[in-house]
Amino acid sequence: MLPISIEENAPHWQAQIEAIEQAVSLSEIMEAAWRWACSLTIWIVEYVLTERARQATGWGNCPMCGKKLESKGLKERQLKTIWGTLHWKRRVGRCPDRCAIGQIAPFDEALGLAPQQRTDSAVKQRACLLAVFVPFETAAMLLAEISGIRVSATAIWHWVQQVGHHLLSRLEDDLQAVAEGWLPEEEDTVADWAAFPLAIGGDGVMVPFRPNGGSPRGKTVYREVKVGILARLVPYLNRAGAVVTRLKQRRLVAMVGPLAQFGPRLGLEAVRQGLLQADNAVWISDGAAGLWGLFDAHLAPHAHGVLDFYHAAQNLWRGATAWLGGRAHQARTWFQQFRHRLRHGQTDEVLDELQTILALPDLPRTTHKTLTRL
Repeated sequence: MLPISIEENAPHWQAQIEAIEQAVSLSEIMEAAWRWACSLTIWIVEYVLTERARQATGWGNCPMCGKKLESKGLKERQLKTIWGTLHWKRRVGRCPDRCAIGQIAPFDEALGLAPQQRTDSAVKQRACLLAVFVPFETAAMLLAEISGIRVSATAIWHWVQQVGHHLLSRLEDDLQAVAEGWLPEEEDTVADWAAFPLAIGGDGVMVPFRPNGGSPRGKTVYREVKVGILARLVPYLNRAGAVVTRLKQRRLVAMVGPLAQFGPRLGLEAVRQGLLQADNAVWISDGAAGLWGLFDAHLAPHAHGVLDFYHAAQNLWRGATAWLGGRAHQARTWFQQFRHRLRHGQTDEVLDELQTILALPDLPRTTHKTLTRL
């Protein structure tokens, strides 16, 4: 049982309690109360850690020579957390033959702390999330402003690298398991959206990169990033009474590399998003042959392929100009008529019209070739 008493610990918290009592505005009261809550949290955790550290420690054997480790007494330990900095003591041990294993702290291992760890994982998580949206220097500034925790931009960069390497290793393990016949489990939240269509889209975008990692010098290099988006299409009634579609359960897959590597990654995430159990799944993309090859290899058995409207309309205009040549007004009129039909799902009529044009006896060979590619 924790020996917590406001009266007994009044000297320790008196200034913070007075700050709460003297605060005027709601924001001042909340901030003063939060500071006292953080102080109270640190005090409680330090008390628990101190009590547990006093318990008997079972020493193992040296991993190098096999001799039983010897206790070297209680040593200081501290950890920076979102509530403040924790200080406590715990027992450490050494090999009696002084093998090069350093000091061993079983209590640290029991707490899930890594050797030399100085910052709690919750702080690292918040810093890495900020770094997703802003530069590292800005992330360090925002973290200090929001939580009062000051870390360097370099530290955040290293944390992001650690998380990235860990996740990449886990992804490679999952991909290898899938190649051997293992199927990943669906996300827990997928069941909440299972009744709605699953949409999967893919494309490539050119992104500027530094020519040399870690240095801004040199000419910018543009590389293609393969991007896949997965989402549930959920109808929603807006204020005007019209039914519109919103994207829910959105997930993103992106990488720099060939389609041969991108496809398995997109397929893995599609299974996690419920592709195998979806009643209605659709693949939306432009007409790039590589992307449709990806669809055939990883999604086709469980999803319908759809050429997106904008690229379909673009191809339709290309066919209109190839067929009608310099007759710009006729080409525009024909295009607008059949683009309208395409938009409203009358694809069979559009295809029939193209087949009729292809059957014309005096159609030039180049025009026939262009229309056939549509």
